[in-house]
Amino acid sequence: MTSANSRQSEYPIDAFFLKRWSPRAFTGEPITKETMLTILDAAHWAPSSGNGQPWRFVYALKGTPDFDVLLDILVESNQRWAKNASALIILISKTYRVSSTGERRHAHTHAFDTGAAWFSLAAQTMKLGLYAHGMEGMSREKAMEVLGVPDGYRVEAAAAIGHLADKDTLPEDIREREVPSKRKPLAEVAFEGRFMGSAD
Repeated sequence: MTSANSRQSEYPIDAFFLKRWSPRAFTGEPITKETMLTILDAAHWAPSSGNGQPWRFVYALKGTPDFDVLLDILVESNQRWAKNASALIILISKTYRVSSTGERRHAHTHAFDTGAAWFSLAAQTMKLGLYAHGMEGMSREKAMEVLGVPDGYRVEAAAAIGHLADKDTLPEDIREREVPSKRKPLAEVAFEGRFMGSAD
């Protein structure tokens, strides 16, 4: 077993996986465009089915007009803390492939592949001494419209990146959740030979 960051694994995994977590408390300290592009370049090297690379990233650095545009896409409860991030990202996936005959075909793994890119992004962020927090809470319809996302693409998630701040900088109702989360027992999510989990 491995212990780190007030977490403990059931098997001897690398401590990096326990140290990675998704804080909400950020200092607001800026990062450079080069740092942002370094993070996105690492994400861009994620594995993908047939090397399709379906991921797309729309990003904005704090202090730019685009940052406010991306912040406004988030639900209000996420805006309350994400406003102090150094950068915001909207992750988008291309939902189709084009065959050799020019026919559009559904890309079954577009979200799976973009998820791999997200984890690569989060890992590179940690390697740079920063933190990344992925978010579901956003208006995908607004993102499609405001960011000019064309048909055939799907807005998957948002992410905030920044320098870790003390949790006391958060609004009181969010502060109590500012701890690395635990995980379900491995036996509830990993099954040998056939699916044996519950429906919920």
